[in-house]
Amino acid sequence: MIAAADIIMRATIVVANTNFIANSRASKEAGRLANLLKNLNLNALIIGEKGVGKLTLASNIIDANVVDGSDLNAVLNAISSNSVLIIRNFHKINNYIILKEALAKEPTRIIATASKKIDESITDTFFGLKISIPPLSERPEDVSDLVKKFLQEAKELFMQDGDDIGINLADIDMDLTQNAYSLRQSVYMAFITARFDENDILNILEKFLITRLGNGDDYRKLLYLFDVPILRAGGRKFGSQLAMSKNFGLNRNTLRKKISELRRFFKSSDYKL
Repeated sequence: MIAAADIIMRATIVVANTNFIANSRASKEAGRLANLLKNLNLNALIIGEKGVGKLTLASNIIDANVVDGSDLNAVLNAISSNSVLIIRNFHKINNYIILKEALAKEPTRIIATASKKIDESITDTFFGLKISIPPLSERPEDVSDLVKKFLQEAKELFMQDGDDIGINLADIDMDLTQNAYSLRQSVYMAFITARFDENDILNILEKFLITRLGNGDDYRKLLYLFDVPILRAGGRKFGSQLAMSKNFGLNRNTLRKKISELRRFFKSSDYKL
C-alpha cells in the first residue's frame, strides 16, 4: 500500500485539462459554437467563472500557444510570433489600445478567456463571437461525467498494479464552489481517504495537532477534532439522534447538548437529527 504522505504528495501534480464535457443544454451550445469556430477565421471570447472549462474549450477550437493577459509584454511578443494564439485572463490586460495596435500590425487570430466581465466597447473591438459558459452548479448534467473523469485521473495517478478500490459516487462530498477545480479536489480527496488505514489517519491528525499545541488548555480546546467527525459520521450512518445515542452508548440529552455546542460544524439538516 502507498503511504499516505506519498499519496498526498502525488495529489499536487498538475493534471492536464479534461476534454470539454457537454451534456447540459448550455455546455452543448458552447460546444456547438466551438465546433463552428474551428472552420472560421474569427476571434472569440469565452466568458465564465474559474474552473468552468474555458481554456479546455479554447484548446478545442484551436491548437495554439497559451499566454496570460496579466503580462502584456508576453502577449505582444506572442502575437508577433504566432498566427494563432490563446490569451487567458483577457480581463487582466492593462492596455487594450496597445493590444489593438499590435493586432493591426500582426493579423494573429485570438481565442481569449475571461472570468470577469469586460466592457462591451472593448470586447466588440476584438471579438466577433462571445461564448458564455455557466458555472457547474447550473449544469448538473455535466457534473457526473466530470466526476467519472476525475476518478479515472485519480486511479492513474495513485493506484499501483494490483490495487483495487471502489468509490461510491454518492459518498463524495462534491464541492462546486470553484467549479472543476474544487470538484476535482473533492474527488481526489474521496479517493485518497478511501485508501487510508487507521495509522494514516492517526499520523495525519498527529501532524496537524503538533502545529496547534502550546496555547494552554489544549486538550479541552482540541477535543472538537475528535467529536465532530464521529458525530457527523453517526448522523449519516444512523439518521437520528435516538439511533445515535443507542449506538454510541450516550444519554440522548448528553448527545443533544454536544451537538448544540458544536453546531457551527454542522449543516442545519445535521443539527435537526
